[in-house]
Amino acid sequence: MKYRLYVDEVGNPDLGASADPNHRYLSPTGVILGLAYVDSTIFPALEALKRNFFGSHPDDPIVLHRKELVNKKPPFEALQDSATEAAFNRELLTLFQTWDYVVLTVVIDKLEHQQRYRTWRFDPYQYGLTDMVERYVLWLAQQDAQGDVMSESRGGREDRRLKDSFERVCQEGSDFVPPDRFQARLTSRQLKVKSKANNIAGLQLADLMAHASFRATLARHEGQPLAANFGGRIAAIMEASKYHRDAAGVIEGWGRKWLP
Repeated sequence: MKYRLYVDEVGNPDLGASADPNHRYLSPTGVILGLAYVDSTIFPALEALKRNFFGSHPDDPIVLHRKELVNKKPPFEALQDSATEAAFNRELLTLFQTWDYVVLTVVIDKLEHQQRYRTWRFDPYQYGLTDMVERYVLWLAQQDAQGDVMSESRGGREDRRLKDSFERVCQEGSDFVPPDRFQARLTSRQLKVKSKANNIAGLQLADLMAHASFRATLARHEGQPLAANFGGRIAAIMEASKYHRDAAGVIEGWGRKWLP
């Protein structure tokens, strides 16, 4: 079986940092899915959900985006009705719980990094992507499988940074995994970058999970419980069965990684 790691991110990728949470963190989240499973299960179920609640049509597909859903803006204005919103949330959580996927999240505390090291060894994109792809490659090795990586497009300059970072990981490896192990498990040394407008189910799933996973990682790092909101319910599903973990069930360091 061939797998794909679908990546979305939360936060600010700039080298600068401050105590402002909007600028302090960069958090990529990746969702591992079997490509055949996307075709047979994820995509049809997601399209049915969008059709039932928002009238999505194949000629003009609606693409799920967390921020627009939260704000209940068109084409998601149906969520302004509380009963419709409750029904949509229930169905979405059921899908999150029943689907077969694995989640990886990295959080970079840029302020802590600057206070500790003063200078960046890597671009923040490369720093986070290297750690995530390293875990993905080790997971693929456990499955004796291969796969590739796809990220949502952020625009010309940021897409180039992401692609360059990915190519460097494949060529140089990481501190813990040599490049030949990356190359043996990754079917392409080129990062696939696609726009949300392409209606790619895996990228929509990553988008819906990235913020909840970032907030959960931050909460657990600070010794706090999960948030008592919809994002917290998503995080609870991930903690129950979706985060990558070791044989003893430990998530930290496996499905979630805090840097530095």
